[in-house]
Amino acid sequence: MAILFACLRLPAIGWRLGRAGVLGHIARVDLIPSWMQRLLRFLNWMIAGRSAKQDAGQALCSALQDLGPAFIKFGQALSTRSDLLGPDIASGLVRLQDKLPAFSQAKVLEIIKQETGQDADSFFASFDPVPVAAASVAQVHRATLPDGRDVAVKLLRPGIQKRMQRDIRFFYAMAQLVEFLAPDLRRLKIVHAVEQFRQLSDSELDLRMEAAAGNKLAENLKDDDGIRVPQIDVEHATANMLIIEWIAGLRIDDREGLIAAGHDISVLTERAAQSFFMQVFRDGYFHADMHPGNIFVTEDGTLVPIDFGIMGHLQITDRIFLAELLVALIDRDYDQVAQLHSDAGMLAEDVPLELFAQSLRAMVDPVLGKTLGDIELGRALGQILQISARFEITIQPQFNLLQKTMGMAEGVARELNPDANMWVLARPLAADWIKGQTGLRLQLEQFFTDLTKLRRGLPRILERFERELHEKPNITLPKKTNYPLIIAVIATIIAITSYIH
Repeated sequence: MAILFACLRLPAIGWRLGRAGVLGHIARVDLIPSWMQRLLRFLNWMIAGRSAKQDAGQALCSALQDLGPAFIKFGQALSTRSDLLGPDIASGLVRLQDKLPAFSQAKVLEIIKQETGQDADSFFASFDPVPVAAASVAQVHRATLPDGRDVAVKLLRPGIQKRMQRDIRFFYAMAQLVEFLAPDLRRLKIVHAVEQFRQLSDSELDLRMEAAAGNKLAENLKDDDGIRVPQIDVEHATANMLIIEWIAGLRIDDREGLIAAGHDISVLTERAAQSFFMQVFRDGYFHADMHPGNIFVTEDGTLVPIDFGIMGHLQITDRIFLAELLVALIDRDYDQVAQLHSDAGMLAEDVPLELFAQSLRAMVDPVLGKTLGDIELGRALGQILQISARFEITIQPQFNLLQKTMGMAEGVARELNPDANMWVLARPLAADWIKGQTGLRLQLEQFFTDLTKLRRGLPRILERFERELHEKPNITLPKKTNYPLIIAVIATIIAITSYIH
């Protein structure tokens, strides 16, 4: 039924994409079956308008902005999928702007009264009904609390939840349809990517979730020098309204302003790189919307991230894989890069590691060693992902958000300090972190984590075992046998021996 409703919306959406010239660009994506490429080229010839964009990324950005908030957000998420869209389209999506006209001042005041039970003039000492920023999901106003604190007030757009949910159902249906029509694309896990997008959207559409995310990040960073999280008014946070400390500072990409204010650019660059690394690898919990407008530098040189609607999570095993991969790439040890992919189960057994390593060397070696300002990261990532497609590497959805965030972080660093080399800054951090994570301590931590999961899962196993016994009454078992204990012991032995090996 969902696919049927999606197909009813498809002509209107296809028309918008076609008029912008997007269908012709998509037809050039290598992964798409030949019959689908021919169909898209024909449709493009039929409906592309004179204003169709020649640049693939620009064409798609223009069309998605016309289609609304969910399409803007989904386009930003797809900017990491060079393996799916091709490097030209994916790198173009990085330029997709998340901006929409502000909603009315009358609606702003109505939301505040609905969420606080008071008029804006009563709840705040002062409130500016003109927003300082308006994006696809929410807009932000400046205000002052009765105790004198300056704050930012974030309000969700009216009706945005229903609109996002409707469009996400459309994305689900289209992903399922694509995987049905082109089974070879299932390894790209397109449906899983939509599910991941839905989960992120659910967090963005409930500002209480953002408040919780900001507080968790604040706890993680409380002992780190040179970075802090703004104070969040959790008491008055609602699904539709969030009050957070107003940050007076300069955007991190305002290089001239930072220099004029006396800040050391090299120190800020190193501090930003180190903080991002610690969030990803040490904590496994990172700010995943690191565009320049979300990072400020205060008068004393402290970095202050804002907007915690999108946060990333990584398990310890994924973090270790990424850290080892980073070190291997920096050291240009492509044999180790290939081996890491194989050990992680991302390569098929029949893939020759030597050929994969050689292909990586051919594509990645020219990129490493340059200054950040000279590196075409979008193009380089697209080339690497094309190698992935060639060797049919299984896509790891948990890394998609990190790819996007790393691209943003490197873009911020490029604006801040074009002469910096992020690879050089990251190498000692990665190596030291790996040393601290290997050995018996890590194995014991992982073992007890797995043992806890096993303990929680045992009741379901025993229930299924008992149900099968009732369904097959002819099976007789000795009365004195303690099967739950036997199952627990066997499972524990298996877990222990797996760690010994």
